[in-house]
Amino acid sequence: MDIRELLRTDLMIMDLKAQTKAEVIDEMVHNLFEKGVIKDEEAYKKDIIKREEEGSTGMGDGIAIPHAHNEAVNEPAVMFAKSEAGVDYDSLDGQPAHLFFMIAAPEGGDNTHLQALAALSQVLMNPDVTSALKSADTPEKVQAIFADAVARKEAENKAQEEAEKQADNAPASDRPYIVAVTACPNGIAHTYMAEENLKKAAEKLGVDIKVETNGSEGVKHLLSDSEIARAKGVVIAADKKVAMARFNGKQLISKPVTSAIKNPEELIQTILDGKAPAYKAEAGEEESSSASSNDTVWGSIYKQLMNGISHMLPFVIGGGILMAISFIVEQYMGGAKSPAFIFLNNAGNMAFAFMVPVLAGYIAEAIGDQPALMPGFVGGFMATVYSSSFGGAYTANVMSDAKSAAGFLGGIAAGFIAGHMMNGLKKLCKNLPKSVEGMKPMLIYPILGLLFIALIMYFIVNPIFSTINVWITNFLNHLGTGNAVLLSLILAGMMSIDMGGPFNKAAYVFASGAFANDPHSTAAAGLMAAVMVGGMVPPFATALATVLFPKKFTEQERRAGVSNWVLGFSFISEGAIPFATADPGHVIPSCIVGSAVSGALIGLWHVSVPAPHGGFWVTPLANNPLGYILAVVIGTIVAGLILGFWRKDADEK
Repeated sequence: MDIRELLRTDLMIMDLKAQTKAEVIDEMVHNLFEKGVIKDEEAYKKDIIKREEEGSTGMGDGIAIPHAHNEAVNEPAVMFAKSEAGVDYDSLDGQPAHLFFMIAAPEGGDNTHLQALAALSQVLMNPDVTSALKSADTPEKVQAIFADAVARKEAENKAQEEAEKQADNAPASDRPYIVAVTACPNGIAHTYMAEENLKKAAEKLGVDIKVETNGSEGVKHLLSDSEIARAKGVVIAADKKVAMARFNGKQLISKPVTSAIKNPEELIQTILDGKAPAYKAEAGEEESSSASSNDTVWGSIYKQLMNGISHMLPFVIGGGILMAISFIVEQYMGGAKSPAFIFLNNAGNMAFAFMVPVLAGYIAEAIGDQPALMPGFVGGFMATVYSSSFGGAYTANVMSDAKSAAGFLGGIAAGFIAGHMMNGLKKLCKNLPKSVEGMKPMLIYPILGLLFIALIMYFIVNPIFSTINVWITNFLNHLGTGNAVLLSLILAGMMSIDMGGPFNKAAYVFASGAFANDPHSTAAAGLMAAVMVGGMVPPFATALATVLFPKKFTEQERRAGVSNWVLGFSFISEGAIPFATADPGHVIPSCIVGSAVSGALIGLWHVSVPAPHGGFWVTPLANNPLGYILAVVIGTIVAGLILGFWRKDADEK
């Protein structure tokens, strides 16, 4: 399929009116619908937004490529749009996007159009092409620029394939040789842009490279055993599972696909400097393994923990808020016997009961894949129970009745233990006869996994963590004002360090874990109030600063500041990330100070909010609503003024 058939002139918008990311998507999707490319506007837009939530398609250098496979697409097409002013599209480099390519691919689209889309993505990495597109003033010129660029790129690819075929028979080159794999969930754009940037970086560094792509059209340029064997190292830039066992023993660096788009030279240089660790294939990894995490131990642990937390949060938020609302009903609408209270409280408790098992299950799944899911769930459930009846009393310690469950921390331990235990079982079963291969997932893993996690939880984890849990609960319940102020100050300040990153999540996990262990505890509800005010200050502070000090911010930043009022109200710290990315030296310290002030006031005034999320929406649940609001307002003013006075005028930066 010729690129001119996909990049249709009748679809192009040469003067995009949209001023925000959401407006860009709306305008472009509506145009596709009006021109008959898609039959269901809402269904297609839903998938476009879903793809953006997985990671922005703002590729940097002024380019954005929103795309989706969708059954609502009648025919494959690429829609071009240009914005002279530029739009904040959450791009990788933090700069406005001017050139937009919306790729509409039908569900199960044929291989021909997928190849054309791959070629389209590759040529966008050519700065000469993007420069020409920015100057083009008619749809015909845009189409001609791409037709010429794609033709030249296809010729280069063909020449490269011929060179690769002859490489095994050619004498060894003096240049270093590495191999790479690029892959993303949709496999339409990121996969091939990462490939192109790795090739350019390799040429710049004097390195020979072969890149295997795992996109929508399948695996292309498959790495052979001989190529892997002679490579100095391996670069994996992937957000989906790729075959990994073949790289056993090779120096390997594994990063998300956007890293190869944004920092390809850094990845290659890490291999050349010998700083990447040797990859060790785990038992049971013959088929595939995730390749999107960092290779460091702490990077892996963080990813595994976040996998559990991301699945747990809906249970925490939904259950916690319904329980909190039930307390208001109990107080003002009929007491503990009110049908409304009983219904809401039971619904919240049911969701809350799944919290720790889900957390443990998905931590385990991130480590040991699907076979580890069941042992993780069971281990998490055992961490929440201290007396029950399974043909007798179930206790945390076989010698005596436990006074408390192992709780949230015990559930985290259960998840990591179950995941690594399952990997150990896979290793033990690796050399079993092929005749019993089918028994492993259906019989051996479930039975032994359940048996071992039950023994470990019953005799080791629950006795230890139930004791720790009791100590933490007692510590929180007996905090003096001074200690409460200090703890609240630290937790709230951590919420602003990275605004959604490891520090932010660590503070939130600590507070929500204490709250999960005892939702009725005023001390635990106080920690939830502290992390919420700490998370609301950054978006509020950046919004306030843009109003009080407009000359210190660009027009684009001032527009973003308006939306941050809403994001702050809803406890969405990420609204401040664009500001922090553009100017971390001023924004982050200012927000940390403001958040810490808010947290200290929460501890000083003994404010508590028995809800794990919601921002100002849950103010009626606070024991001191005025104190809750004032803590945020004062912290916001402090942070906003520091940022405004400290930062230089926009034209000086």
